[in-house]
Amino acid sequence: MPIPVIADVDTGVDDALALLFLATHPGIDLRAVTCVAGNASLERVTQNTLDVLAAAECNAPVAAGVERPLIEPARDAGSYHGVGGIGNLKLPRSPRSADTLHAVELLRREIEASAEPVTLVSLAPMTNIALFLRLHPRTAAAIGRIVVMGGSASGGNASAVAEFNVWHDPEAAQIVLSSDIPTTLYPLDVFNRVAVTEQQISELRDAASPRARLAAALLDYQQTLGDLPADIASGAKLGDAGTACFLVAPELFGIETVPVEVELASGFTRGQTVVDRRRRAGEAEEHNLATPVSRSDVALTVDGKAVAELYLDTLLGRAARRQ
Repeated sequence: MPIPVIADVDTGVDDALALLFLATHPGIDLRAVTCVAGNASLERVTQNTLDVLAAAECNAPVAAGVERPLIEPARDAGSYHGVGGIGNLKLPRSPRSADTLHAVELLRREIEASAEPVTLVSLAPMTNIALFLRLHPRTAAAIGRIVVMGGSASGGNASAVAEFNVWHDPEAAQIVLSSDIPTTLYPLDVFNRVAVTEQQISELRDAASPRARLAAALLDYQQTLGDLPADIASGAKLGDAGTACFLVAPELFGIETVPVEVELASGFTRGQTVVDRRRRAGEAEEHNLATPVSRSDVALTVDGKAVAELYLDTLLGRAARRQ
């Protein structure tokens, strides 16, 4: 049975790649997509989402949510994602409009309507999800799992220690990660290790389907950013799309269940995810000075080549033969 999924996005380049996968893989039932400001303005994110789903021939409902973080002013990652938020591309405009419901209410409607627990996939700052958890706790209790692209157990990208989605709204991230709902973190540690090759991008470019060709165009833009790890010579990072792949192939990842806390203090470390991988209690615990911290499943290693192959097979219509 396909996994019922709701995606919360701030559609930039790699969110678009993820949406193409979520809308295409036969093991995923994409029930709805909610939008939040992050990589671009809320208006631009919502239109990008509609346009990408149109290219994927997916009619999942789309709703706009929150325009800014819970506390801090709005800001975006436009310098990374290009004009319009999706790599300077101009997509055909979707004939659909966003749902009139607010994103938080669309989440409530779809979760309450589902006969089985929904997996909520967060590919953006977690403002919409945090508000949903606070406004509708009884409905939220029916969520099966929240899978979050966010955080890092090592270095950051928005700052030296903080990953963008968490850095953008640390308070929202802390609300989500400290909730009673099971959470899985897909941090920069694996985000940076999944890349498609130039040959694979060429295969997508030569495909008949519009969704595959759009994926190639997005990956072509990703290649221009030149932000691959030093030991990956060429190609393009899948970014958020790797989180979507995790849903159907968790066996390709190494997971540890560990305490995770978000740094909320102002200053250099704001937005850092403190991932506690210690094997024994430290001095703070020994002296009863540590406060309890919620635990999350954290993806720390990945078979990047296999994940890239899964993505390619899905966009080229070969995923069904893998199952």
